[in-house]
Amino acid sequence: MVLSLVQGALGLASGSLVGFSLGLVGGGGSILAVPLLVYLVGVSPPHVAIGTSAVAVAANAAANLLNHARAGHVKWRCALVFAAAGMVGAFGGSSLGKMVEGEKLLALFAVLMLVVGALMLRGRSGGGEASVRLGRDNAFKLVGAGLGAGALSGFFGIGGGFLIVPGLILATGMPILYAVGSSLVAVTAFGLTTAANYALSGLIDWPLAALFVAGGVLGGLLGTRSAKVLSTRKGALNTVFAALIVAVAIYMLIRSLNLM
Repeated sequence: MVLSLVQGALGLASGSLVGFSLGLVGGGGSILAVPLLVYLVGVSPPHVAIGTSAVAVAANAAANLLNHARAGHVKWRCALVFAAAGMVGAFGGSSLGKMVEGEKLLALFAVLMLVVGALMLRGRSGGGEASVRLGRDNAFKLVGAGLGAGALSGFFGIGGGFLIVPGLILATGMPILYAVGSSLVAVTAFGLTTAANYALSGLIDWPLAALFVAGGVLGGLLGTRSAKVLSTRKGALNTVFAALIVAVAIYMLIRSLNLM
């Protein structure tokens, strides 16, 4: 699509909002990318919004991965096995997603958002085994969890961190901090796989993706700084953001089911 000046500005603002939410509350923020692109920026068909958001998801995850890697919060061998399996799932999921009619895909996406909103309200445990390593006892678990998370990530064009983090913990028993850092390897890989699949079908708006990523970088910096200031209110922030996700999901369901 040919971007108007207004759409370009809205794309930049939308990217900033997603980046800000990611920096502020962490996992779950990127799920707002598709509804913002469809309903605010006016991207059509929905498949273009999903393909474009996959580019932004991969770029944001890669940027955050660098920070976690420097801090030593990435269990690389476990993360790479999970990501490799997930890339297969992401390719299959994204291929299936391209075949689903746009409005039905948005309705399913809205249902997923309701699930994400509910999961964000659950507390995260800080326990786990920090010295965990890849071995026979967890390799098959990592492959299975990676395939499932990758398929859903590819199908909906999302980062899938809300699935990947608990998947890594379940498969290996690693602490939440390492799971978050390691999950970014998979999120980056899934996003690139999905984006490449959609790009082959010409379903990515590259200028808009560039604006969205640029806005995400700026928003992410602001969100991270705000998170430090508001760290004592993290629980309240998660509750408010979860409520926002649920509200957007309900709006998407109503629109996609032609109830308004």
